[in-house]
Amino acid sequence: MIHGDGFRSLDRRECLRLLARAPVGRVVHTRQALPAVLPVGFTLDTDASVVLRTSAASELVRAVDGVVVAFQADDFDAGSRSGWSVVVTGRAAVVTDPAEHELLLRTGPRSWMPTHDGVFVRIEAEMVTGRELTGLPGAC
Repeated sequence: MIHGDGFRSLDRRECLRLLARAPVGRVVHTRQALPAVLPVGFTLDTDASVVLRTSAASELVRAVDGVVVAFQADDFDAGSRSGWSVVVTGRAAVVTDPAEHELLLRTGPRSWMPTHDGVFVRIEAEMVTGRELTGLPGAC
């Protein structure tokens, strides 16, 4: 259903389909009681959770391990005034299980930076919301 504002709400399945093809997303967390946003590479795991890889010593790991965060990805075309945005909200946790860590080394996301102490962070997809801007002819 397209609302009067030109946006169409996306169901969970549509959100996950779009999210799976996005190359970059943003982790939204709290730093010193203020909102912080960090772009990251990621993959979707088979249970629809978002998985990212970073250094064990990173500020991100300290900020998100065990807390609820948001993760957002989008794609827009300015020419056609169309696109989509998906937000996943859920608890983030460092993957500590050795077998799962080994599996993610083969199947999970690659780090943008070389790291020898890499860890994986999983964000559970507890709430998944999205919307699509379908393009409004003549909009300013």
